[in-house]
Amino acid sequence: MTDIAIIGGGAAGAAVFGELLRRPDRQGAVHWITGCQAPGRGVAYATRDEHHLLNVRAAGMGLFADQKDDFLQHASRSLGHAQGIDFLPRRLFGEFIQAQVHARMSEAQAHGARFHLHHAKALSVQRTAESRYRIGLEHGDALTVDAAVLAIGALAPRALRTVSVEALNSGAYMLDPWNQDEPARPPRRVLVIGTGLTAVDTLISAATRWPRAELVAVSRHGLLPFRHQPVPLAPYPYQDDLNAALLACDGAAPMMRLVREAMANAPGTDWRAVIDGMRPVNAKLWQALTLAQRRQFLRHVRWAWEASRHRTAPASFETVQALIDSGRLQVHAARVLAVDGRGPLAVTVRSRATQLMSTIEADRVLQATGLDTAVAYARDPLLAQLLDEGVATPDPLQLGIAAEPDGRLLDARGQPQPRFYGIGSLLRGNLWECTAMPEIRTAANRLARALAEPGDAADLDIAARA
Repeated sequence: MTDIAIIGGGAAGAAVFGELLRRPDRQGAVHWITGCQAPGRGVAYATRDEHHLLNVRAAGMGLFADQKDDFLQHASRSLGHAQGIDFLPRRLFGEFIQAQVHARMSEAQAHGARFHLHHAKALSVQRTAESRYRIGLEHGDALTVDAAVLAIGALAPRALRTVSVEALNSGAYMLDPWNQDEPARPPRRVLVIGTGLTAVDTLISAATRWPRAELVAVSRHGLLPFRHQPVPLAPYPYQDDLNAALLACDGAAPMMRLVREAMANAPGTDWRAVIDGMRPVNAKLWQALTLAQRRQFLRHVRWAWEASRHRTAPASFETVQALIDSGRLQVHAARVLAVDGRGPLAVTVRSRATQLMSTIEADRVLQATGLDTAVAYARDPLLAQLLDEGVATPDPLQLGIAAEPDGRLLDARGQPQPRFYGIGSLLRGNLWECTAMPEIRTAANRLARALAEPGDAADLDIAARA
């Protein structure tokens, strides 16, 4: 019998939990350690703002690998119609996750399966002399299991190094754009640090919340996410040939040349279709790069790739564009050099184009720089324990935790931990593309199949499938 623990209450944890409950060949208990948040929602789907939209079409969303139109059906029932269902509010998918997990728990309970939800935080994971894992929980509780999955998702945001202690303590600098208090007076100017998907949602919320406020967005390249087309795209007809050629490349530069050539030589194909068609091989492309080549990609290509690959819903794009066209929103390509003051705050920036420095005064500054997976600097007690005791080690590029291609976490000696896996955003250093639901549900299904095997057969099985 194999007892398994899943640490993390977001969508990735929910996907693994639900997949394990459905396995007919599984024996033992499944423990889902969700923390104190609503199980399944995590940061991504906890928002209640109707303006925060999914950046994937509803038809491409699902929690489990065997689902096809489940989310579309759920959305139709919730909205009372089936017309115009495409880029939907993120809170709707959060509700769908909870409904799906509840259904699988009811089904598992009817079949006598054993599972437990722990609404507490995991504080430690330690290997025992019997090669099991002892997981310490809040309030002195603990449980011992045969296998564990780390699915803790996004880390708590850290302040940029350029932000002064005075500014942090002022109450005018917000580290977490999703949880803000209401200022005593509506701000006249709101500055958002970042221009990615998180920043788009933050700008839309700020524009609605403070309708008279002037908005400023600052990032090193000043590039907002590109938009999805209103209708699904026809695939690039030579995608298989392109993907094969990309897999034969040595380094990011020749890969980018091939992608640009494909776009230039297919005038009847939308460039987005070429990028989307690379999705099945993105992890393999990343894993084929050397450490130096990955650094080169992060330095020179990352900003353009993320804006192109992780696009925004048409409605969100149009809302932000309207703010720019009206003059209410200014977007600057600049590096933030300092944030000082007690409120209003003085934000010193250096322009990318001119290299000149200037200072922008803002009543409120919102840090919306997106996903942080630099575990070596995290304040999370569990991650601190894992790193301090050598149970896990950071990815060399600070993109998450070091792992084997199959997801097994590496210890401080670089050895894979038997039956201790990661899933989701903490594997960015290993997979790069691993945070969207299509990748998460595929990985969850693969993990569930492998973990149902007894003993070391699980590690052998998942390695063969990776």
